[in-house]
Amino acid sequence: MVLRSIRYGEADRVLHLYSRERGRIGAMAKGVRRVKSRFGGRLEPLFRVDLIAHEGRGDLVTVTSAETVDAHPSLRERRAALERATQACDAVLRLLDSQEPNRAAYNLLCHELQLLDRDPAAATRGQALAFRLKLLLAAGFAPELAACASCGEREHLGAFSASAGGVVCPGCEAGSFGMGEEAHSFMVKALGRPLAELPTASERALGQADRAIAETMEYHAHVRLRRVA
Repeated sequence: MVLRSIRYGEADRVLHLYSRERGRIGAMAKGVRRVKSRFGGRLEPLFRVDLIAHEGRGDLVTVTSAETVDAHPSLRERRAALERATQACDAVLRLLDSQEPNRAAYNLLCHELQLLDRDPAAATRGQALAFRLKLLLAAGFAPELAACASCGEREHLGAFSASAGGVVCPGCEAGSFGMGEEAHSFMVKALGRPLAELPTASERALGQADRAIAETMEYHAHVRLRRVA
C-alpha cells in the first residue's frame, strides 16, 4: 500500500510503503514524474500495488515494476472519504515504523480503504475512531476496557487513564478524565465488531473516545496524531 509519495529531484519520487510481508518499506521510483513513465499513475498514495524492487546497499529499494491491485478510484471523488483514507494511511505510517511484518495492520488498512472507496456513508468520525482503535490493537497498544487497568475492578469504570493503560475505577482515577458509559460502550463494540458494523454514539461520547485513543497513542507509542473531527 502506498502511504505517502514525496517529490525527489526533477522526475523521481520517494515512496513510503506498507507491505504484508515486510512491514514498512522506503522506495525510490525513478522517472515516475515523467510524462512517458512506465509506471503511469500506479504509485500514487492510497493505491494498493504489486511491486518488484531492487534492494541495494542503501535504505531505499528501487522500484522496477508496478501493477495496480486496487486504485480505490472513488476515494478521489469524495472529499470526506479522501480525508479519512489519508488519515488512515498517516496513522499507519507514524505508528508502525518497523520493517517487521504486521499482517493484522496491513489487512486492517486494506479493509479500511476498500470500505471508504465503496461506501460513501462510511466516512464518519466514529468509523475513523474505530479504525484507530483497531490499529492500536494490531500494534499491541490497545487500552484495557474490560476491567480497571490498575486494580482489576470490573464495576464503576467511569474514567480513563492513558498512563494506567485503560479504564479505571474511582479508587484508581488519579490522573484520569471522566468517561461516560456510552463512550466506554462505543470503544468496546468498535474493537469487537468489523469495520463495516460501526456502533452509533453521540458527539460527546465520540469526543471522549477520541481523547482516550489519542492519549493512549501518545503515552504508549509516543505518536501524536491530529484529533479526528
